[in-house]
Amino acid sequence: MSGEGLSRRELLASGAAGALALALAGCGGGLDAATSGSTRQTTWNGSSGELEVAPGVSLVDRTELAPRAAVGRSLATLGHITDAHVMDAESPARVPFLSQLGQPFNSTFRPQEALTAQVMDGAVRAIDALRPDAVIQGGDLIDNAQENELANGLALLVGGRVEPGSGGHGYRGVQEAGDANPFYYRPDIDAPRYPGLLAAATRRFGAAGLKAPWYPVLGDHDLLVQGILTPTALTDRIARGDRAVWRLPTGLKAPPGAGELAAAAPDGLPDPGLFEPLIRQLLTAPSVSVPADPHRRELDAAAVISRLRRAASLPRGGALLDYSFDVGPRLRVIVLDLVRRAGGSDGLVHSGQESWLARELTRAGDRWVLVVTHQPLTNSAGGSAILSLLDRSPRVVAVLSGHTHKNRIEPRPGPSGGYWLISTASLIDYPQQARALRLRETAGGGVALQTWMLDHVPTELGDISRELSYLDAQGGRPQGFAGTPRDRNVTLFKSTST
Repeated sequence: MSGEGLSRRELLASGAAGALALALAGCGGGLDAATSGSTRQTTWNGSSGELEVAPGVSLVDRTELAPRAAVGRSLATLGHITDAHVMDAESPARVPFLSQLGQPFNSTFRPQEALTAQVMDGAVRAIDALRPDAVIQGGDLIDNAQENELANGLALLVGGRVEPGSGGHGYRGVQEAGDANPFYYRPDIDAPRYPGLLAAATRRFGAAGLKAPWYPVLGDHDLLVQGILTPTALTDRIARGDRAVWRLPTGLKAPPGAGELAAAAPDGLPDPGLFEPLIRQLLTAPSVSVPADPHRRELDAAAVISRLRRAASLPRGGALLDYSFDVGPRLRVIVLDLVRRAGGSDGLVHSGQESWLARELTRAGDRWVLVVTHQPLTNSAGGSAILSLLDRSPRVVAVLSGHTHKNRIEPRPGPSGGYWLISTASLIDYPQQARALRLRETAGGGVALQTWMLDHVPTELGDISRELSYLDAQGGRPQGFAGTPRDRNVTLFKSTST
């Protein structure tokens, strides 16, 4: 347990006492929550101890790589929506009991986890309000490599019917009112109380989908069980079966040194060897009966990539989801697939990717370049070689990533003028935000990359998820995932080659 002996449920309830004054209808501070979700209009502020609507935040100039210059016409507008973790919260392949072991297993249970589809739907509507030229879906669209999760994730992106529940009508999982485990939050009876929330969370709904073209990036959770293990016959049998483990098996402890891995892998472990024995515990641990569901089938890498390409209208490709596309005549976006097929959540530069990227940079010509990955190159095996290649490329403006669930922007100076390393927060953990990016010309031939955060637009279930993620004592707020003001609404200046 965490919090000096308090269970996660007790910690959530202790925070809820003040946060129940939260203005979920959007009237906090006397303001209306912006239906666009743009934090340049309104934002959510918890500095008082309660989450409330606050005035919008203007862009701040960052000049570490180039001096401030007059900003001219827009070249491209993009949305970046990442780490949605659209989840089958009732799946027997989940291991929520591991969250009781602390870091780095906190992400195996979240109080808001039944609401991932509704949050994604609200984020898509915020992106649509932006009216971007293109949208980057930055990886970890789904949580556990399951077919029903991918079907829902794609329906949220392209529009269509979303089925958040599985295994029959209603919710059957660790958050139901009849589960006496003091660790799990039960919305029907625990504070903050939301009777009927789980029934509403599992109810079918229609998603409008993105109006702009969208482009997928592959994440570890898209291919790997819990973002760590390659699916096997064993894990697939567990996922589709009728037995689930909800309680921490007696005597089970975190592997030595596991807590030290949390910073690099907030939603998984870099070493699958630490996780494999824990999965096998599911075979012999005390379990409960749950409805089986064949739609929980785990997909292999080829199937996932094929479905992503088809849904996004991308041409067929090889075993990796590497490709490039142009946004107008002045910007090329290059996507790299860093997912380890053998397991582990950290990124890996695969054989041939460096030479392929070098050719793509040459083909880009005088276009500005944005490189996109899921895992940051800075903590990916082989990432230093890719970064060195980009250091010599004067047209690279930024490298965009997700995975860390944290808003962060850092300059990377280099011999060709440098570029920006940009990480976007997740939709599953607080602050549950996406990112807008607008590339603009500047006087003198350089560019400015304006970027700001987008909150998922207000809805009843989405706002409850935001509240629960804010209250979660093991979640994104205490871990600082919102980042600093300089990691959110800023203008990033970039000069031409020096």
